[in-house]
Amino acid sequence: MPLTYLHTMVRVKDLEKSMAFYELLGLKQTRRWDYEAGRFSLVFMAPPGQEETPLELTWNWDGDEGLPSDSRHFGHLAYGVDDIYAACQHLMDNGVTINRPPRDGRMAFVRSPDNVSIELLQNGEPLAPAEPWASMENTGHW
Repeated sequence: MPLTYLHTMVRVKDLEKSMAFYELLGLKQTRRWDYEAGRFSLVFMAPPGQEETPLELTWNWDGDEGLPSDSRHFGHLAYGVDDIYAACQHLMDNGVTINRPPRDGRMAFVRSPDNVSIELLQNGEPLAPAEPWASMENTGHW
């Protein structure tokens, strides 16, 4: 039975805040559906040129009391970046905590406003270790 990847869905508590976070990562909205009868919105976001592999943000207008406070059961989303140091600096400059800094020049983890773990991986070979990243400690969990 052949399979085709469609998307990854995460529930969000604050749609605008979550969209702004994923925009910082470089994702753009590709489509949006607002369902008045069901009182929810679906927003699909993807990296430019990769619209066939979107992230679906599901937002229930009246809240979602069933949303876990820690989304670790989900695992993580992973995105490749051309310069992991620049990507992490950009996120830090915009108030995002780097939970697992790219000490190895290869991998970092951050959390979305909804506590979804995001893995950033250096495209190609790891970058040479550099400060402040090489000596930066983990913050929280990832």
